[in-house]
Amino acid sequence: MRPDCIPEYRNISEANASALQTRMDTHTITTGTGPPILLLHGFTGSAAEWADLTPRLAPRRQVVAVNLPGHGALSVRTCSMEHAVADLLATMESLGHTQFDVVGYSLGGRVALHLAIAAPERVRSLILESASPGLADPAERAARAAADNALADQIMAQGVEWFADYWQNIPLFASQASLPAETRAALRARRLRNTPAGLASSLRGMGTGRQESLWQRLGELAMPALLITGALDTKFVAINQQMATLMPNARHVSLPATGHAAHLERPQAFADLVVGYTPS
Repeated sequence: MRPDCIPEYRNISEANASALQTRMDTHTITTGTGPPILLLHGFTGSAAEWADLTPRLAPRRQVVAVNLPGHGALSVRTCSMEHAVADLLATMESLGHTQFDVVGYSLGGRVALHLAIAAPERVRSLILESASPGLADPAERAARAAADNALADQIMAQGVEWFADYWQNIPLFASQASLPAETRAALRARRLRNTPAGLASSLRGMGTGRQESLWQRLGELAMPALLITGALDTKFVAINQQMATLMPNARHVSLPATGHAAHLERPQAFADLVVGYTPS
């Protein structure tokens, strides 16, 4: 991890160094053998978000799932998209992977785009679920950054349990109300494993309003790309249709009767797309 992104520990004795390293390393889960594929979760998620997809991939792939900065039990200093990209590249290098495929959902999709722009020679293919290259208009970015900062303040003041209730009821996730009760309970439990400081840090440092717009750079991404959206998520359908026209080797697929989180709402169909698209 880059120094700016490491968890905040103070007065760590030499005797505790190995224990600290173990705790830091829990942000990465590796499963299976074969060509590597990196899985990047969405905001409030974790590496555990990919529980339905991993068994489909692990027989022929090494699956690397990570907790992105600000997620999980360990608080982090404010991180930028650039720091997150550098951390991911270092993680994959430490595992001996010079090239890899990337799957990214929402926030993870935005990170995946920045990763591919920063190191196109390392990213073999992209599978982006409900992703966005950011906001092209500076005024829109400023307004979104202000809104994210205000939400971060609320999270710090009212806590993760309040935020989990608020977040699951925003219009973006309306279609998730029809998910099985156990799926919704597991999703809420994952959200509650985060810390107020971590989620606030992610919003302030890696929110849509903070990131550089990549609209003008999508043409640089020559690697194969599959863009997945849910047909009910009309905003992101339109965004990804436009992205597909700008990325040289991109294809857009929209799953019917599905919202923002296709991997949760249509896990079998989503896994079929990913397994069918990624080369073995």
